[in-house]
Amino acid sequence: MAPLPLGADSFRQPASSPAIREMAPSMAPFRNELPRPSVPVPTGTSHGPVVLYTIEEIQRLGLQANGLVLAARSQVGMAKGGVIAATAYLNPEVMFMVGPMDRRLPERLTGPSNYQQSVTVIQPIENPFMRSARIAASEAAVDASRASLDQVNTDLAALLRVRAYELLLRQDQAALEQSIYDLLENVRQRIAANVEHGEAARFELIRADTELQSAANRKEAARLNAERAKVFLMQLTAGVLPVNFQVKGSLKDPIELPSLDELRQQVVKINPDVVRLEAEQERANQRISQERASILPSVNVMYSNYQDQQFQSNSAGLSVRIPIWYRRKGEIDTAIHDSARIRESLEYRRYEIEQIFEAAWQAYQIAVQRVAMFDGGLIKEAENAVRVAEAAYKFGERNLIEFLDAQRILRGILADALQTRFDLHAAAAEIDRLRAHYPKELISE
Repeated sequence: MAPLPLGADSFRQPASSPAIREMAPSMAPFRNELPRPSVPVPTGTSHGPVVLYTIEEIQRLGLQANGLVLAARSQVGMAKGGVIAATAYLNPEVMFMVGPMDRRLPERLTGPSNYQQSVTVIQPIENPFMRSARIAASEAAVDASRASLDQVNTDLAALLRVRAYELLLRQDQAALEQSIYDLLENVRQRIAANVEHGEAARFELIRADTELQSAANRKEAARLNAERAKVFLMQLTAGVLPVNFQVKGSLKDPIELPSLDELRQQVVKINPDVVRLEAEQERANQRISQERASILPSVNVMYSNYQDQQFQSNSAGLSVRIPIWYRRKGEIDTAIHDSARIRESLEYRRYEIEQIFEAAWQAYQIAVQRVAMFDGGLIKEAENAVRVAEAAYKFGERNLIEFLDAQRILRGILADALQTRFDLHAAAAEIDRLRAHYPKELISE
């Protein structure tokens, strides 16, 4: 459950996974619209028309196709089989014996020899206290397996959500770098014309070429990062998504979260890891009851039928096993200490999850403040500064360096705004993961 950087191949969160809540329209950052690129595909390769998937649909596909989810679902089936075995009655034991009878005395005293046969049926009578404890322990194992499945589903759903928004982030970053490259290319063409007419020094053209090459490198890196994010998303869905898919959404999608008090109550009650440990605690307690009940005498009901040439007999009785020398003290002590171990793990895990949630909530507050900062006019001020610098450069009042510095500041602010918007969605995924909130109605049982 430790956070990992973006691009890590596991069911874990990215490095920046703060918490989030839906923002009021006045707080929505990033009002300026950036061009949205299409999903990058290899050059010269056609994959047909773009197929749109919502994030909920991507989560459903991943939860249905991912191998780890299918394996966890099989564990639930195995646990259910254990309940069937625990509720079954003990089978009877039947012994059949037949054989000749040889004379040891003269025939005039014993009569002729013959065959004898016997049938014995033994039915164990199970201790009802041990039986009920065993059944309850098996049912608790089913609850623990379901909680483990819910944990896998929760982790995967959160990771799919983060990966989908990461793809949107990388695509927006690629669009930003493309727009900056186009701007610098126009500037470079203007400088080349001025140099050709002798209105500017050739040094200005060299500097413009350098900046244009740097922008081209950033543009290509952003495009490859978008392709990489797409591959990661396809990997989590086990290849179910087509190559030409596109995420239907944006980094400005609204986010809804309950109040802080309600979230705190949900996290400690319905977190899958807590639920699993609670089920294991119940299973351990039932195991103690089962071991203590096993020291009671066990009874077998017996019936026997014996036949030979002259006689036939029927007899019934009981076979009782009395634990006198060993009363399973080792097994009982083991079960008690195992229950204590799980109880301590449960208490620590509750505390740990509470602290993880508080950290996620604080990260959410930071993200909200950053969003408000960008929306409060920081982006527009940087855009205005670039426009002024560009106009001043056209009229010769400012040099190229001042214009490039203003453009760099704007690019940094826009990149930070995109990253902050992604951090909001990553934080929402982290909080929803802690409270096991994901579209469960989309999962086929």
